[in-house]
Amino acid sequence: MKKLFVMMMLAAAVSMGCAQNGNNDAFVTIEVDGFHHTLENSGDDCVLLDVRTPAEFKEGHLKGAINIDVKDEANFMKKALEVLPKEKTVMVYCRSGRRSANAADKLAAEGYMVFNLDGGIIAWKEAGKEIVK
Repeated sequence: MKKLFVMMMLAAAVSMGCAQNGNNDAFVTIEVDGFHHTLENSGDDCVLLDVRTPAEFKEGHLKGAINIDVKDEANFMKKALEVLPKEKTVMVYCRSGRRSANAADKLAAEGYMVFNLDGGIIAWKEAGKEIVK
């Protein structure tokens, strides 16, 4: 069932304007509306991950996000492997999309299915989507 859901979300993402990352096909970068749609319709099949610093996270984040700072290079993957179930799709974002692409690449290399938010929380806010503190 999860594989069917993931395939449906990938198909929806492609039709909604997603782009593969420039380096490889390890993860998919999705524009705001596709990312939001996937979150809204995933049920418990996805985990939302904010990879910004804890200070940035406290300033505002997407509802339901967990925070693991990708800049904490010594501990990022250790924490991610402890907290993120591999059977769930990881929806990742940062401020502008650069750090989350880095995190997505690392997670995909460990076997996670990862969707990256194109433009990060900046694009999310510009699209008028909800932020919580």
